[in-house]
Amino acid sequence: MPPTTNANGNNAPSTVPLANALMTKLKPAKVFKNAVEPIPPPTPGSSSRVNAGPRHITSIAFDDRGDQVLTASEDETFRLYSCKSGKHLKTLYSKKYGVDLPRFTHKNTTVIHASTKEDDTIRYHSLHDNKYLQYFKGHKQRVVSLEMSPVDDGFMSGSMDKTVRLWDLRVPTLVAYDTSGLVFAVGINRYSRILLYDQANYDKAPFLTITLEDPTLALISYPPRPIYMTSLAFSSNGKYLLVGCSGDAHYILDAFEGHLLAKLEGFVGLERRRLDAPPSIDPAKGNSGEEVSWTPDSNLDGRIAVWDVQNLPVRTGVVDLKVPPTRLQPLASLDGHSGPARCAKFNPRLAMMVTAGAELAFWLPDQSADNEEIAKELLKKKS
Repeated sequence: MPPTTNANGNNAPSTVPLANALMTKLKPAKVFKNAVEPIPPPTPGSSSRVNAGPRHITSIAFDDRGDQVLTASEDETFRLYSCKSGKHLKTLYSKKYGVDLPRFTHKNTTVIHASTKEDDTIRYHSLHDNKYLQYFKGHKQRVVSLEMSPVDDGFMSGSMDKTVRLWDLRVPTLVAYDTSGLVFAVGINRYSRILLYDQANYDKAPFLTITLEDPTLALISYPPRPIYMTSLAFSSNGKYLLVGCSGDAHYILDAFEGHLLAKLEGFVGLERRRLDAPPSIDPAKGNSGEEVSWTPDSNLDGRIAVWDVQNLPVRTGVVDLKVPPTRLQPLASLDGHSGPARCAKFNPRLAMMVTAGAELAFWLPDQSADNEEIAKELLKKKS
């Protein structure tokens, strides 16, 4: 959605309020069918995964300005797209090290990403000339979480080696972010805990420990099935923490005191890779990771769920784990994506959503008025 001429006749970008009506009108404007290379046919004597399904995009990221989106997929490629023109710009390969969790730095020509092969090093990569600029070594097992600081050249990584590390692009050693007053969160599935730290005092104990416990799960089975967290995201105002999970619910927490405020329901989780696969006894990450964000959530059946969380309950005082959360059903369930969407990200600068699975889809609001709106306008003119 490129900038348009406003009422004053200049070329300043127009603004669109992100209202419920606009979110329900999102439709795929462009679908990239060949966003992932297909699995090559097995050769005689080679082993292949049974019922593995097609390769998927595993992660997507926007640059700071929202002009470009980058995907990483199971075919070990980066693919760069223009959000404004809707065109594929380039494909870069990382066959030696693999690629996952790409994150733009504050330059749209450089990214950091986790490795899936060779070792567990985080790599600093130039998209301009397809070269590695720096290696950040230290993790002993696979990196499963990677985030850039929103204010400087620091970034944070979490790994299956049970460590969280703070880094700086400007130096090859471990450092803390050089800011104060900012917070980061660490989720620990084994204990169902979320730890909140002050970045300026990251070597101290967390200032808030949140226990993620949903009393409504005991209504389904007893003992209740554990919650498997796959992502954490603060709201833009810092008041709320969105907890993405692999099962059929996500949660919204109060980021100041840790109250469980809302449970997002009405979708099929991505714990299973295929819809016809039986659920496992123990919760697992499965296909999950980036399927939920502060605008919509993806489904195993390909539908995109949108929840209205503008009127969350207010809770203060001592946290009571027995108080059930407000259970929210989707405001809308959007069709248009073929197969499960492993990633869903929203670009507020262009009122655009990107979803990805075996295909990549760019979504924009349908600006054409429906019959009901046209009728209302005609009635106003007659009156």
